[in-house]
Amino acid sequence: MPVVTFQVLEGIDKGRIFRDLPTPVTIGREEGNSLRLNDERVSRYHAKVQYDNGEIILTDLESTNGTRVNGNVVQIRRLRPGDRIGVGKSLLLFGSEQEIKDRISVLTGLSTPTSGNVGPSLLSATVHAQALALQFDHDIDFDLNPQDKITATAGTLFLGCRPLPPLPQKMTPAQAARLAELLDFLHRHLSGAIENINTNEEGSLITLRYADWQRVLALQMILARYVRAIAEPDVLEE
Repeated sequence: MPVVTFQVLEGIDKGRIFRDLPTPVTIGREEGNSLRLNDERVSRYHAKVQYDNGEIILTDLESTNGTRVNGNVVQIRRLRPGDRIGVGKSLLLFGSEQEIKDRISVLTGLSTPTSGNVGPSLLSATVHAQALALQFDHDIDFDLNPQDKITATAGTLFLGCRPLPPLPQKMTPAQAARLAELLDFLHRHLSGAIENINTNEEGSLITLRYADWQRVLALQMILARYVRAIAEPDVLEE
């Protein structure tokens, strides 16, 4: 199985390096964890890191104080070298020095500005759509420019020349149908909530009825529940 490295940046254990830990890895303050921290705010078994389908996945194990990745509270998250994982009072840096250096090179290439609306087909022939999709990063500034075209190449969606979050791969027909139904539900209700938007004469200000605004907030809560339910299926019964 793949190995992972964590460097402790803050906390009682700062300066320690947990190098080349075989996955799966558990993080916590109890003996028996692959990555044990002497931090009273870390749960006994706080989080788990595992390898699945070519990616490193971090899952919070219903910890008392939660898990943060790059400052954002998460239940489940793909990890990239250079990500900062906050557990209790401790701050961990994911990845070895070489892995982080390699990712910097990749992100520098992806962040290079391009002139005009350059589609993915005009990128270097050595860069495949699947490879770009795997490099999608939630922490890169992503400008949702309405003038950029949404295109599809090799099953990957692009906004302009930037990859959008990748869809799950190797789904069964039943799983694909369920995902399509979910996205269609969200799209249909969001469209219904914004169809009554009014604009002023200059087109610089919009107004939305209170009831429609509450529909948008309801969709936000539904999405939040789905994200949590993916990491913790039992919450669907709450």
